[in-house]
Amino acid sequence: MLATSIAARRRSLKILDRIQKNIHESVFTLRQPSPMPDLLPDRYSYDPTLCWNPEVEDYFAKAYGNDCFSLISKALTRPCCYSCIRVNILKTTSDSVIDKLIKMLRETSNGNPINGVNIVGDTERVYNVSDLQEKVATRLDLHSNIEEDEANKDEKTTTTTVQAPNLFKGCIKGEPVYKCPIPGLDYVILVRGTGPHKVNYAYAPGQPMKEVIVSRKCAESVLRGAEVYVPGVLACSAHVEKGDKVAVSAVVEQSGSDGKWNFGMTRGMILQGSPTDPHYSQRKGLYIGQGTAALSRAGMFRALEGVAMCMTSRVFDLPSFNNVLEGEIFLQNLPSIVTVHVLDPQKGEQILDMCAAPGGKTTAIAMLMKDEGEVVAVDRSHNKVKDIQNLVAELGFKSIVTYKLDALKAVSRKNESNGMNGFKPVEDAHIPASFNSNPKSWDANTISKGEMAEGSFHEEDLVNQNTKSNRRRIKNGPGKNQVSGGRVGKSEGFPPSTFDRVLLDAPCSALGLRPRLFVGEETLESLRNHGRYQRRMFDQAVQLVRSGGVIVYSTCTINPGENEALVRYALDSYKFLSLAPQSPRVGGPGLVGCHAYSDGYVEEWLRPGEEELVQRFDPSVVDTIGFFIAKFNATKSGAGTELEPKGNGAKFPATNVNTV
Repeated sequence: MLATSIAARRRSLKILDRIQKNIHESVFTLRQPSPMPDLLPDRYSYDPTLCWNPEVEDYFAKAYGNDCFSLISKALTRPCCYSCIRVNILKTTSDSVIDKLIKMLRETSNGNPINGVNIVGDTERVYNVSDLQEKVATRLDLHSNIEEDEANKDEKTTTTTVQAPNLFKGCIKGEPVYKCPIPGLDYVILVRGTGPHKVNYAYAPGQPMKEVIVSRKCAESVLRGAEVYVPGVLACSAHVEKGDKVAVSAVVEQSGSDGKWNFGMTRGMILQGSPTDPHYSQRKGLYIGQGTAALSRAGMFRALEGVAMCMTSRVFDLPSFNNVLEGEIFLQNLPSIVTVHVLDPQKGEQILDMCAAPGGKTTAIAMLMKDEGEVVAVDRSHNKVKDIQNLVAELGFKSIVTYKLDALKAVSRKNESNGMNGFKPVEDAHIPASFNSNPKSWDANTISKGEMAEGSFHEEDLVNQNTKSNRRRIKNGPGKNQVSGGRVGKSEGFPPSTFDRVLLDAPCSALGLRPRLFVGEETLESLRNHGRYQRRMFDQAVQLVRSGGVIVYSTCTINPGENEALVRYALDSYKFLSLAPQSPRVGGPGLVGCHAYSDGYVEEWLRPGEEELVQRFDPSVVDTIGFFIAKFNATKSGAGTELEPKGNGAKFPATNVNTV
């Protein structure tokens, strides 16, 4: 009897010990959680997937084909493998700039890699494009074909494939700085980057890494070579001090219950390194590198500006040339440079850049004209016009004039011309001489529009006003509608047939820019609205070009509704326009076919034979941003004439109208 009770007690104690042990292990696990081991390799990596609106994704998949669109979508999440630099050949030469850049990099690096690029001959870490080139070779096999979707006979696309240019053809082995090999673009310098790299974040189970979360836009800048700046930091681990190694991950906007897109987190949150952290699962595959904290955690959220993190290990290493060789070089995407060559500006011509900010194409036009002629650059924003003026002053061009003007109102009304071809500059009265001699000084001052227009201030009043304004700006920030100071000319528009050539680099959905981590905000309706807006601008451009002149239309989007559909509209609406051949030819052909929307609207694109007369830059084939260029010749009959309002107020030719 006694032996039985003792055995029962022993069994009870064993059960109790087992229960206590399980409780202890559960509590310990909750206190020090660690992700599942099979998730670690994928989590701390860079492998983003763009989340499109389902209807938009279906639209693009039908336009490009599922496999092709999948490659495009993947390419958009990665930066180009090089930095593209335009040399100001009116001040220097490509050879001189190359020598200066190589010398600068060598002096800075002392034999060590700069931004991942070893200047003395490291070729092992060159950007891995072999997989992409293999896919390209498969896709470029090299005939035209028309594929009709039997499930929807209203929808047709033609895919024509061409050989992609080799942007590394002129590269000397071991040297990352070289001239662009495309004929006619020897004043363009390409600087190789490296990547993608596997970053060792030194993760150890039970020891959470120190991390910061940055905004999506900040992450996209870091992928292009920037450091992490204070405004981009959203959250940070506790106890981060200056000099600590910190992993950097990105958060992408999410759709809220109110339908608005936001990060869904309060800036300044503390990261615990556990699944309870903000967007823990969403940040899987969105780690963009590791850096050294330039500020403590407290400093990151107290400071208003400055560098928060100096990146030491990046997924993509691209050299940054901000504030380098000012006046001699300008960083610009390759398709933008090609666009200006397609425009083919000539000395002595009068050329209009309708949506000119920030001024890259404007200054490229002036450079190709040898600064002889007149380039009129307009934009609807005061501050953007100031940006153009500052760039013009930096590069030293004299043939460029700038005006604040909405491109939708670029054509002046009848009988309102002031005898200056529609130009209406602001009066120069009471503008201090120092402002005219040094345009860069304008940014430090603030002058109200009313005072500027009326010329009602004096220099001493300006000094007092600027002192007060600067104090308010330091205390309260720039303000939502703050405009930088300085004189900006205004225009009431230009009479028809004013310009020899017109460049319309239209505002667009920008779905070709890369790297990009967010595309969810665009819907089918918003894409169609972009197209309507662009057609209205094009109506203005048609009236402003002279008979025998040229219009070049370009966008930085992959959306055929803003590209090929605009070409179809232009050719059907204006019978005196015709597509012109382009040189140089870097991009591929356009899309032939159409798309039928659920509401019955049919969006027509190009017709057979037209696709080779435009350039569509596919980022999965040519290592550039997604881009589109169309060039139109205006014959002598009809170009530049005043168009009569029709229907809802949009302007169309009086004859041969085919409204969309």
